Amino acid sequence: MFKTVLMIEKALSDADVELVTTLHGEEKVSFVVLMQPRGKQDELLRALDDVALGHLDQAVHEHDDGGDATPTLAGESLEHSLRHLRRAGAEAVGEVVEAHPLARLREVVEENTADEVLVLTSPHFVEEFFHRDWASRARHEVGVPVLKLFASEA
Repeated sequence: MFKTVLMIEKALSDADVELVTTLHGEEKVSFVVLMQPRGKQDELLRALDDVALGHLDQAVHEHDDGGDATPTLAGESLEHSLRHLRRAGAEAVGEVVEAHPLARLREVVEENTADEVLVLTSPHFVEEFFHRDWASRARHEVGVPVLKLFASEA
């Protein structure tokens, strides 16, 4: 069985589940999902990404839930993603990571003797340009291959 640590920042869509569960053909895959929700500190970077992608309305009107809903929303998104992965035939467990995500990623890779890390994210052009995105940073933290995939817009 192939062991994968999957870092996500939003709930997996059907297209995302199909992408990550078919990467290794017919081989059975086990996932440890780490939900790393983007917080308030990333608002400027998200606005710049929205401008770069031509989503000017989103750059001007940042969606805010008042702050208190974020942990609940992250937990619900994680549970939704785990259910979808299991329905696709994969083993899946996970957790929401609020603090020190790269340190937790390293721990999870070691604890589970993971074969790889998949970072499934929306494009973050500013972070990617400066190699500050999760995948670039993770490559320096874990001793397994790190693959960055772009999440479905659906």
